[in-house]
Amino acid sequence: MTALDIRRFDSRRALDAALEERLGDAIAAAGPSAIMLSGGTTPLPAYRGLGSRTLRHDEGLHVLFSDERYVPSDSQESNCHRARSLLDALALPATRLLRVRTELPLEQAAQEYERALGNLLKSGVRITLGLLGLGADGHTASLFSAGDLARAGGHLAVPVQRPDGMSAVSVTPQLLSQVEELTFVVAGVSKQEAVRALEAGDADLPAWRAVQARAKTELWVHLD
Repeated sequence: MTALDIRRFDSRRALDAALEERLGDAIAAAGPSAIMLSGGTTPLPAYRGLGSRTLRHDEGLHVLFSDERYVPSDSQESNCHRARSLLDALALPATRLLRVRTELPLEQAAQEYERALGNLLKSGVRITLGLLGLGADGHTASLFSAGDLARAGGHLAVPVQRPDGMSAVSVTPQLLSQVEELTFVVAGVSKQEAVRALEAGDADLPAWRAVQARAKTELWVHLD
C-alpha cells in the first residue's frame, strides 16, 4: 500500500507557485529525463507561468501526458492543447513530445501511445516527475472505474470510455509505478470528499487503487 505524503497550501496562489517551481526544477535537471503532465484546469496556471519564461533544459528532456481526451489536437478539450504555452516554450522535437495521436482510430491511438511509452522506458529514460489530477468522483488520469483498472492490467496505456460520453486514452497503474516522484495536485471545494477518501485509503476510490504499486505518492492540496 502506498504511503501518502500530504502537503496542504494556505492559498491557491501558493499551490500554483509551488507547482511552477517544482516543474521548473524538473525541466532544468541535467541528463535525459521525462516529465508527465496532467490534464484538467488545476495545473494550467503553472503551465502558463513556465510558458512565459525562457526555459533551459537538457537535450534529452521528454514530455508525456497522464491522459488525453479523444478530440482533435487543437480542441479546447485537449490536454496537450491546454498545455501549449509550456510546450511552445520548451520547443521539443516531435520525437520527445509523447502525445496521444487522436487523429488515429481510438484503439490504434492507445496502442501507439503504449508503444511510445514502452520505448521510452526501454531506452533508460527516467520519468522523474509525474502529475495527476483528482476528480470529484474519485478518478485520476482517465481511470474512472474498477473496470478501467481491470482492463489496464498488463498495459502502459489503454482506451477508455468516460462517464461523460467522451472517449480517452489513459496511462495505467503500471506506468504510474515507473514514475520516480508522483504527485496529485488538487484544488477546489468540489474535491473535498474525494480528498478525504484518498487520505483514508478508500479501496473503492479509483485514484487510490491506481497508485497502490508505489511505495510513496504525494498529495498537494488546497480546497478553500
